[in-house]
Amino acid sequence: MRIAIAGGTGTVGRHVTRAARDAGHEVVVLSRASGTDVLTGEGLDDALIGADAVIDVTNLTSLSAKRARAFFENGTRHLLAAEERAGVRHHVALSIVGIDDIDASYYAGKLAQERAVAASAVPFTIARAAQFHEFAGQLLSGVPGPFAVVPRARVRPVAAREVGAHLVRVVEAGPQGRASDLVGPRDEDLADLARRQLAFDGIRRRVIEVRFPGAYGRGLASGSLRGGADAETGRIDFEEWLRSEDHRRG
Repeated sequence: MRIAIAGGTGTVGRHVTRAARDAGHEVVVLSRASGTDVLTGEGLDDALIGADAVIDVTNLTSLSAKRARAFFENGTRHLLAAEERAGVRHHVALSIVGIDDIDASYYAGKLAQERAVAASAVPFTIARAAQFHEFAGQLLSGVPGPFAVVPRARVRPVAAREVGAHLVRVVEAGPQGRASDLVGPRDEDLADLARRQLAFDGIRRRVIEVRFPGAYGRGLASGSLRGGADAETGRIDFEEWLRSEDHRRG
């Protein structure tokens, strides 16, 4: 199968790319470095020639609902239009578990992306996963200094490596509308993950847990981001991930 991976060099994308190649698929990485830009549509028509499927793991880091919606809607629209012209038979979009009632901030963009995918003429699968083990480190690196403010959130984190392999299985299974959710092996508090990562890395920094305001903060603290009882469960827990080559220290 010829699979195009949008965002194929990012946190999840690099694992999708590796898993797809290990499974014997031909991979085309869609990124600005390779001459394609999903936000403008540049290079997509040429890159998707002969593609059987597209996996979209593009991402934006923003708490602005307006900016998140614009990013995910524009990128999805350009991808799907190019896929339709190229005759692509399966579009897979990575989304997040438990966000249905959190149409705010970053999650507003992901819900807008899901709606755009479902409304298109291209056969699709939406695959939701829990927050990645990598998420705590992304928050820690966002604002330097002796303190780190982390939102109050009850999550069930999963390794990005396992998400990558899951997405390849999803694309191999063919369009199904909505795939099974994927979550990690145990419930965790996001602030505790941040503290454990700092301790493991030998970094002295104080983590301050804060209840974020509005619908976004309520959603984070509600526990809905842990997914449902029927979700598939990954095997790599946070401690194992910390000791793995996937964890990039400091």
